[in-house]
Amino acid sequence: MEHDWVTFARQLRSIAQTGQTYTTNHFELERYRQLEVLTNQMFAVLADVPVSRVENFIIPDAGYATPKVDVRGAVFRDGKILLVQEHRDGRWALPGGWADVCEGPSEGVIREIFEEAGHEAINPRLVMLKDRSMHPYAYPTPDHVYKLFYLCDHVGGEFVPNTETDDARFFALDDLPPLSLGRTIAEDIHQCWAFATGEVTTVSSD
Repeated sequence: MEHDWVTFARQLRSIAQTGQTYTTNHFELERYRQLEVLTNQMFAVLADVPVSRVENFIIPDAGYATPKVDVRGAVFRDGKILLVQEHRDGRWALPGGWADVCEGPSEGVIREIFEEAGHEAINPRLVMLKDRSMHPYAYPTPDHVYKLFYLCDHVGGEFVPNTETDDARFFALDDLPPLSLGRTIAEDIHQCWAFATGEVTTVSSD
């Protein structure tokens, strides 16, 4: 789904990162650093933003370049989906975020639901794994991202003010608010609902 140039820039950034990790030659190291700077400039042009914004957006990383992991929790109550209002853009998304080191993704998604929405959830079940680049999420990202979606059972709770989200509410599937399309698209919510209702029973990956 992504533009070819985004894919090319991401591949170049991967080469730059991996090269800086394994090369022992001073001159090659400098070339890989220059390549990293060039890819940041390419992403800035593609996203039409200052290069400083791209540099601040990129997650610091080293070593062999691998995909990042984003976990999202789908919590339904009375046929409605729990969404959080993102502080950054004022739009709504499934609660979630980057998977943490030394924490299982299923643990992480339960934590994210509580931290962002103030609601307690249990029994996380992996229902979808998506390659972000193959779906119509907004905004190109320098990182290659795998998105893991967990269907969780609702226990209870209420929104608690925090630094990441401004609100949390349950929405009817036919009356969704404006979505933060870099994080969640309507397709994600409806596909999770298909698992919740038993319409789909096997884990989806693409």
